[in-house]
Amino acid sequence: MPLARHVLLHSQETAMAGNTTSFNESISDESMGEKLSGAASQVKNTASDLGRAAIDKIDENRDAAASGMERASSALHENAESLPGGEKMSDFAHTAADKLSSSAQYIRENDSSRMMADVETLVKNNPVSSLVAAGVLGVLVGRAFSSND
Repeated sequence: MPLARHVLLHSQETAMAGNTTSFNESISDESMGEKLSGAASQVKNTASDLGRAAIDKIDENRDAAASGMERASSALHENAESLPGGEKMSDFAHTAADKLSSSAQYIRENDSSRMMADVETLVKNNPVSSLVAAGVLGVLVGRAFSSND
């Protein structure tokens, strides 16, 4: 008998001899697997529901956020000429106000799904800049939370 066939038959005999699981233990294992599968499914559904609720809440508040940005833009335009720093500071304020206004328009015209797709595209096209921006944002958020303690 060739060596490979001998090894295969020996491993099958060993597996058969070591399989002493009773029928009840097998059923118990299947029942446990079904319970775990059911619990995992329930957790997945709950997470999905929470995600949808968060997206719905974001979409509900888009108009309010856009309105606030428009008010800030208007205030910057109105007060740009009276800012200290002369014409250069005034130009900077007008540019910032224009950016706020265009951002408010973007928020009004796009739902959260579209905005997330745009962010994904931006990150894919500019990975290094995105990492730097994420790092800076992380530091700022960290400082904001640590200063409240």
